[in-house]
Amino acid sequence: MSDKKILPTQNLGGPEQIIDLLKSQLSSVKTTSELENVKTSFLGRKSPINDLMKEIVKYKEASEKKAFGEKMNELKETVTNLIAKKEYDLKEEEYGVELEKWTDVTAFNSKPNKGTVHPITKAIWEIEDIFKRMGFDIELPYEIDSEDNNFTFVNLPPTHPARSSWDTFYTDDHDVPIVHTSSMQNRIYRTKKLPIYTVVPGKCFRNESTDARHEHTFFQIEGVVVDKGITFTDMMGTLQAFFSEYFGKEVQVMLTPDMFPFVEPGGMISVKWEGQSEAIKRITKGTGWLEIMGCGMIHPNVLTMGGIDPEVYSGFAWGGGIERLIMIKHGVEDVRLFKNGGLKFLRQF
Repeated sequence: MSDKKILPTQNLGGPEQIIDLLKSQLSSVKTTSELENVKTSFLGRKSPINDLMKEIVKYKEASEKKAFGEKMNELKETVTNLIAKKEYDLKEEEYGVELEKWTDVTAFNSKPNKGTVHPITKAIWEIEDIFKRMGFDIELPYEIDSEDNNFTFVNLPPTHPARSSWDTFYTDDHDVPIVHTSSMQNRIYRTKKLPIYTVVPGKCFRNESTDARHEHTFFQIEGVVVDKGITFTDMMGTLQAFFSEYFGKEVQVMLTPDMFPFVEPGGMISVKWEGQSEAIKRITKGTGWLEIMGCGMIHPNVLTMGGIDPEVYSGFAWGGGIERLIMIKHGVEDVRLFKNGGLKFLRQF
């Protein structure tokens, strides 16, 4: 495959030309490493889609911006699906080569049915892409971590009363399947150079009953910003920009005060769910608002434990539920659908 870079957006003309160019490049991809280069070219920070997004400044009316944003979201989804299909085809070809060497004659079907990318995976890819374009880097958490990283280093020492509010699993070695992606905060503070702009998408675990809005296993997106002169309004502007990009439109966001030991001041972000079904009313407890994430200014104790001087640096952090974002965006009325393996549900994505 040629290593030639893709052309600048102004020479492509628009979404149709970008898709045509992607299909052309995918047709010559032979290995997963070549595919990764194509993925970076079309979905990375210097991609033609990002260049095209800058044209939103040409539109003055809110309706025009909304239509443009929806078109860009459709383009990104098409590009993501084409790349995912190519990745599957490459793996299927590898599987075919293995079948030539050895065949299980007792197998009912020698080739697997084609599936689709799971909606949570697609959402994580999209969320990562948005934050990369906003200048953030990506870190992945440890799914099993120490009590210190889960609790102590985010300002919940052993005697802290808030510690008993977490429904926590423990291993025989008394480690913790992480209860939140905040378990990565101390590592981030100690390993990254300042300033820090990082997001952490990952799987979390809590020993609690499930219902239409709660699961014992779920995904979060953590955000950590530490720099000089960071304020609460910087956090709200960042989150509002993310929500507008993810949902492809301006959404109503509500901040209510809340207490989290690792931030001060802290709050809860809720997003207005426009649906009017009875299921949605039950999930939102009749309010029309669904809680998405806790957030706030990073507590000075947390910065100090991470080796950062709170007299010089400030920052904000948030931790939000990825399934809940998908529920609002796609009208999913029961969070348990993501984990039950139902093909009728999954094929809709």
